[in-house]
Amino acid sequence: MKLIQTLVPADFRSGITGPLRRFYVSTFVSAMGSGLTYSLFVIYLHNVRGFSTNYATLLLSVAALVGICSSPLWGTFTDRFGPMRVIVVAVVADTASLILWAHAHTETQATVAALLLALFGGAGWGSNSTLLSRIVPSEHRQRAFGFNFMLLNLGIGFGLLVSASIVDLHHPESFVILYTFNAGVTMLGGLIVLTLRRYGGPIKELRDDPKLKSEGWREVVRDRRLRSYVLAAVVLMIGGYGSQEAGYSLFVVNDLKLPVHVIGIIFFFNTTTIVCSQLWILNRIDGKSRTKVMATVAVIWFFFWVILDSALALPKVLAIVSLCVAMVVFAVGETMLSPVGPALVNDIAPEHLRGRYNAAAGLAWGLSGTLAPAITAFYFNEHLGNWWPLGTGLTALVGGGLMLRLRRLLSASEDGREHSPAPGNE
Repeated sequence: MKLIQTLVPADFRSGITGPLRRFYVSTFVSAMGSGLTYSLFVIYLHNVRGFSTNYATLLLSVAALVGICSSPLWGTFTDRFGPMRVIVVAVVADTASLILWAHAHTETQATVAALLLALFGGAGWGSNSTLLSRIVPSEHRQRAFGFNFMLLNLGIGFGLLVSASIVDLHHPESFVILYTFNAGVTMLGGLIVLTLRRYGGPIKELRDDPKLKSEGWREVVRDRRLRSYVLAAVVLMIGGYGSQEAGYSLFVVNDLKLPVHVIGIIFFFNTTTIVCSQLWILNRIDGKSRTKVMATVAVIWFFFWVILDSALALPKVLAIVSLCVAMVVFAVGETMLSPVGPALVNDIAPEHLRGRYNAAAGLAWGLSGTLAPAITAFYFNEHLGNWWPLGTGLTALVGGGLMLRLRRLLSASEDGREHSPAPGNE
């Protein structure tokens, strides 16, 4: 009990009421479904369905591009109709798309399913962030986003364990089972979040104030702070999540010659580290410069890629051990990045444009998801796969440098250089 009191301050514990608990349960359930198929996109298309690597990586890039193009639209819908309606549409469409994806046997079927998943998957990022920011007060947002990320990874970890015990490249039906189960769990998570509909409506002031109603993406794009953040985040994500999603599985299976089920075990170390360290990290970064924290993430991720590259010179058993260590390192960076990025964006966002700001921040994921597969494909197609980890690590360092430049555009409060005040003391 004393440990919990130390890791989770009393004022935040008092804020974890029914609505926030239900939001967190929904996060966990949905993430468990995602964990079943985490990082298997290219492997599923290439090794299971027999499509070329070029097609698989190109489709991943095109899908990310669709997510980018649709993100501003979902941000506008979130502000105009409220996050709840957007979430409901996204959940229903994602469920149907996952079922189609599970049974895709031709390039046409796979393309349609992937593009639908990208189109409606992008709707969830900004709308969920907006909903969470409404449920918790501003002084608790950084911790709330971090706690949500911990539960997200706990759910993914459970899904990965199930995936590792079921997935088999020689039995394509195992992938069908995984994606179908993912669809069912996605729907269940949506049903839980529906209980929060009182927080998910449109902003009343937006309907009544003509000036606020006339504001939109023009005001968002004019915000230099947001523009600088998105640019820095894109580069940082290419050096992190984007490249990991695009090429990690290929590197493990094709370059390190390890069996596919090892991927689930390795990622389990990642999620376990996040779950075990997130609360401690939240206390360590409270009151620290958010931009400096994100620059530190870049350095940590650089070491992740160096460890990954060094596995090429190791025998199989030691290579697996080094990959697990690398995933622990990557996870530490994730626990630092996950609370500060969304908290920064929501601190600079005006309430009536919050959906658009979150959608714009989500572009960092979409843009990195578009560029990283193309960069990864170049490395592997030119037989430079052994150099891919080091090049990606250097990209992460550039992203960290851009984050440090962002610091001068932010106030101390926006940059998190002030300890969160107790409720009622703002």
